Amino acid sequence: MDLNEILTAAYKSDASDVHLIAGQPPVMRVHQVMTPMDFPVINAETARKFVEQMAPPEALVTFDRQKDSDFSYEVKGMARYRVNAHMQRGTVACAMRMIKTKVPPLAALNLPEVIARLTYLPRGLVLVTGDTGSGKSTSLAAMIQAMNERYKKHIITLEDPVEYTFVSDQCVIEQRELGADMPTFASGLKHALRQDPDIILVGEMRDLETTALAISAAETGHLVLSTLHTVNASQTVERIIDMYPAGQQNQIRSMLSNTLQAVVSQTLFSRIDRAGMVPAVETLLCTPAVRNLIREARTFEIPNVIETNRAIGMCSLDTSIAELYFNGLISREDAIAQAAFPDKLERQLAA
Repeated sequence: MDLNEILTAAYKSDASDVHLIAGQPPVMRVHQVMTPMDFPVINAETARKFVEQMAPPEALVTFDRQKDSDFSYEVKGMARYRVNAHMQRGTVACAMRMIKTKVPPLAALNLPEVIARLTYLPRGLVLVTGDTGSGKSTSLAAMIQAMNERYKKHIITLEDPVEYTFVSDQCVIEQRELGADMPTFASGLKHALRQDPDIILVGEMRDLETTALAISAAETGHLVLSTLHTVNASQTVERIIDMYPAGQQNQIRSMLSNTLQAVVSQTLFSRIDRAGMVPAVETLLCTPAVRNLIREARTFEIPNVIETNRAIGMCSLDTSIAELYFNGLISREDAIAQAAFPDKLERQLAA
């Protein structure tokens, strides 16, 4: 069984993920649905061979030691994959997330127009949030590419692993991968500040040290883009503040209120008008009113501010979902299932 044949078939089917598990045929996820592929069952030896074919030497050492390893794999001219190799029931398995090599333009992602405006910010912190597989990496890559085509600046990305690969256009772009180029996000970010950057992409603010350094970088005049696994704007603000000890939370509220520029929260839906996915997007822009709410620990009022500021580009998740439904892009069942307030949205859709 040839690995690249499997990945080529998945690519042609527009699969977002491929799962290679000993004792089962290959399985792909197409528009959120798991679908068995037309290949034989993978035996234990073949599953191990696939990992050895894809993993760089250091990742293979990590896999043998820890029974889990993350790395990237590229099929030339087609796609890159973010790979997690792991053990299950004593045999090897791989979960592979496809990253297309060509960065899509922002205009092709069905995102609100306000997202393009965020690429003109000179400094501050912009967070793109959502569940795993909600398109955060793609949106950030498209934003970086938009700036790459417009500015003459220095961009540094810190990723785990490197997903989209950029070609320096107007900007100079450096991409650093966790493990291969830096030991931790915090270390990479600390040293990035000495590398004359204008724009920094941090793959994920996953711990207190990384979060503190990202906020400090934004405070000192850099534009910092990053992600969190949160589902809406108010939860994102609270998650950051809750990372800090209680005695430091007032200070971080003040710092965050000054540096945060926007929170973009994405949820992907299967389209019903044609094959494909479409995002519902909650957008919070940090106006003076929002900064006051963050500073005064009144983040529970953020949803009300979003609802009353649609004219400047803010939008709640449920409003975005409702627009997708009324435009005939998603089903009523999916809309209600993923709403922040299902009962309220159900009444709205019935009106």
